[in-house]
Amino acid sequence: MNLPRTDKPRIVVIGGGFAGLNLAKSLNTRKYQIVLLDRNNYHTFQPLMYQVASAGLEPDSIAYPLRKKFRNMKSVHFRIADVIRVDSKEKSITTSIGELSYDYLVIATGAKTNFFGMENVEKFSMPMKSLVESLNLRSRILEQFEEALIQEQVSEVNKRLTFVIAGGGATGVELAGALSELKNKILPKDYPDLDIRNMSIHIIEGSDRLLSAMSLKSSHKAEKFLKKLGVNIWTSKRVKDYDGETVLTADGMEIPTKTLIWAAGVEANPIDGFQAEDFNRSRFLIDPHCQLINHANIYAIGDVAALASKDKKPLPMLASVAMQQGNYLAKYFNKNRKFREFKYIDKGTMATIGRNKAVVDLGRFKFQGTMAWFVWMFVHVMLLVGFRNRMIVLVNWFWNYISYNNGSRLIIRKSRENHLLSELQKDEKLTHS
Repeated sequence: MNLPRTDKPRIVVIGGGFAGLNLAKSLNTRKYQIVLLDRNNYHTFQPLMYQVASAGLEPDSIAYPLRKKFRNMKSVHFRIADVIRVDSKEKSITTSIGELSYDYLVIATGAKTNFFGMENVEKFSMPMKSLVESLNLRSRILEQFEEALIQEQVSEVNKRLTFVIAGGGATGVELAGALSELKNKILPKDYPDLDIRNMSIHIIEGSDRLLSAMSLKSSHKAEKFLKKLGVNIWTSKRVKDYDGETVLTADGMEIPTKTLIWAAGVEANPIDGFQAEDFNRSRFLIDPHCQLINHANIYAIGDVAALASKDKKPLPMLASVAMQQGNYLAKYFNKNRKFREFKYIDKGTMATIGRNKAVVDLGRFKFQGTMAWFVWMFVHVMLLVGFRNRMIVLVNWFWNYISYNNGSRLIIRKSRENHLLSELQKDEKLTHS
């Protein structure tokens, strides 16, 4: 990997998400050599990916170059790599660009989409767990309106103008609100030849209410906001199958659609080289100092980690948990591993449904509406990495607010489904030639 030789202990951090980034930027570079590995050269602000998918923001406004973040930290070295396996006995890791030894290893690989073993859903639905997937989804949404224009049968038009979101958590609710604003304010101007009133948006949620992690008051208010925007909400239902044409729920309900957006669950994204006893449902078991229970000098933070305690539930897979664990572990290393145990401070949860509509739970204080919307915007802008990104997002939001004109709505890349179709058509031509 062409890393400089040093007598400093080497800390290898796998993952440049909220946990890994907050750790790496806070470590004392006079004490340690830090090596950060990630498959991308940028950090993504995931809470705003739904706005990229709905053409509200461009991808560069929520992504920040990792090298730019560490260019003034000489003892921090970044490499683009996929980590294949960890050998805890040899204190080494195998990556796509070679072998690397470590003194301390921190696993912060985050989470991946969980399709719960449904192969058809995985094959035909549109997930939104990465920036690339968000761009695929944006293309897919816009392609549906272009295709609807050239359909002659009403059933085919409606199928392309029907959008089903599986999952009524924050991601599903926020995306439904964004799509509703497109329907009500933006798309009628872009597609005057199309009756946008035929566009329908559905949320399918397995529990008995939306935003089940938030208070009942916020949950009911979010549902009220969405219904007012025209969103169809189906609670206590689960998606059972999807063949690219029709969504089938476990109780037999069918919704014809060309677009199923999967926001129904995530699971940890672990690394090979560990045993079953090291995990709790794919999350690494850690002690109160974030160290793996059965492995010295290996730590896990963020979505991929779960505290090994019978008395406590695993911490939620939230950005706030990942950031706090990253900051904590940096202090833990900087103080020569003589630091108090990690304790998560719940600073509240929030979700936005659209213009002047949001819900916020801050301990005993729970409020909804315009004030909550401004609080949501302020918090998300301040959490963005980089002054430029904050300014771009603020300017975009201000312009969208006064002009009702979300983004440029360009189809720059084919969506995943159309790309796969093109590849199949190429294969068929080669077969018949």
